[in-house]
Amino acid sequence: MGKIKLDDIDHQILDMLIDNTRIPFTDIAKKLLISAGTVHVRVKKMEEQGIIKGSSLMLDYKKLGYSFIAYVGLYLNNTSQTKFVLERINEIAFVTVAHITTGKFNIFCKIRARSTEHAKEIIFKLDEIEGVYRTETMISLEESINDKKRLMHSIFNDM
Repeated sequence: MGKIKLDDIDHQILDMLIDNTRIPFTDIAKKLLISAGTVHVRVKKMEEQGIIKGSSLMLDYKKLGYSFIAYVGLYLNNTSQTKFVLERINEIAFVTVAHITTGKFNIFCKIRARSTEHAKEIIFKLDEIEGVYRTETMISLEESINDKKRLMHSIFNDM
């Protein structure tokens, strides 16, 4: 499948949605001097093409008591166990991201926890998964940059 073509109006709609996924279509329409129906049709089309995949909610994890972040690299006994291990990882709610990787680790995970004690429990659950023979953990001292909006704006400016 080739690259999907978006026109200037599509770009402007996406720019506004990137900044605020909850912005009403009527507000977008007023800013772009088009009808709300046009905005709705264009957004629906971009959803059908798979460009827009839902919307997201940003939480302040510190305020919710989950400020501890760690990254855990998993070494597997055998790469054929990857799918099984990922299915078990998916059952651990506090593992928020998991990547199959090349290099040092077979799988690399991001976890969120309430405390070091809670993180230890999560890491032990990862370590107990059949097929994992070792884990290596790095504690995040501070999440300094987490800006998907900047990336999305850059991608759409390049189109």
